[in-house]
Formats: sequence, C-alpha cells, structure tokens
Amino acid sequence: MPVLDRIDPYARLEPVESVTVPFRYFVANHCLDASIEPVLLDWLEADAPWALVETDFYEQFEFDLRDADLPPALACLVDPDKLARLRRKMEQALGDALAPHIQMVAHRLDPGQRIAIHNDMREGGETHRLTIQLNRGLDDADGGFFMIFNSDDAEDIHRILRPVSGSAIGFAISPASHHAVSRLHGGTRFTLVYSFFAKRDE
Repeated sequence: MPVLDRIDPYARLEPVESVTVPFRYFVANHCLDASIEPVLLDWLEADAPWALVETDFYEQFEFDLRDADLPPALACLVDPDKLARLRRKMEQALGDALAPHIQMVAHRLDPGQRIAIHNDMREGGETHRLTIQLNRGLDDADGGFFMIFNSDDAEDIHRILRPVSGSAIGFAISPASHHAVSRLHGGTRFTLVYSFFAKRDE
C-alpha cells in the first residue's frame, strides 16, 4: 500500500446542494481523495475488524475506526489535523460551531440487511453527522438507498439518494431528521459515519 499520510483525505468534500426542510442537510458528490478510496475499499473488504451489531431498527456490521489497526496508507483518515479541517467544512456547510471531538465508525450492509427509519436523536448524544458512501458500483436493483423522510411515517418520503460511491450526506440531528437505508439486495454497501457534537458555551 502506498503511504498517503501527506494527503488530506477529505479535501474534495464540497456541498453541491444544501437543504433546510424537512431538516438541515447537504449532499456532496465527492468526499474522499481519489487515491484513498480504492485503498480503503480493499482494506474494508479484506482486513477490517467487522463485528455484527443488532438493534431494534437495524442489523449491520461495524467497527470504530479509532480503535482499528489501520494500515499506514489510511492513517490520514484519523489524523487530528485532517479531522479538524473536516470539522470546519461541516461548520461551514451547516452553520453551527462544533466541538473538536469526532466519533468515527465504519458500517457494512450485506444483502438482506437494512436500516429502518430513525432520527439519531439521543439525550447528550451527537448533534451532527456525516455519512460517506463507499461501494464497488451498486445499481438500482441492488437497493441500499439513503432515504430522507418528512416525518416519522415511512410512507412520507422526502427524497431518495442513490448509494454512489464517494458521495456524502451531512446533516444536523434533530427530532425531524428522519432517515433510513433501504434493504440491500446485492453487492456490499460500506459507509464511514462521522459524529460531531455542538460546541457548548463555556
């Protein structure tokens, strides 16, 4: 693997669309540096420490990126300076001041798995989220769509986003931030999920 420690892996993240209703979110066509994405996909498929997690609204494989033994080529993903730049991009995109702490988790959906409608709200929890989609080229028949809702009614769909590899969705978590991932029928759907916390006045 090449050593990519001098690269800012998140430099390409630029929102192409910002939306305020039903909640604040943005969409980006590209996020990760072009040299990082194939190396990351290879590692996620072959060596990542996946563990099955089941809750009341999803079943998927995941692991904490901060606890993983990342290869040198991917160390830039957790570099504090690179993450600080990513946090500033989130602040600019959503207009909120964010604390330095960032949580980073990788998710994997296999055929048959899905994530039911939810809003990510929990007391004392994260306040903003960035999800980067990664895969080998899923098509519509494979499913795995990121779905945004106008309410907590699963029939009240606001928008459906294809799981285009390298694309990203960032949003402010609120009681209205209802979203889901439709059932995966083919292929493998990876995501990197970054959780941010609103900066509190001292």
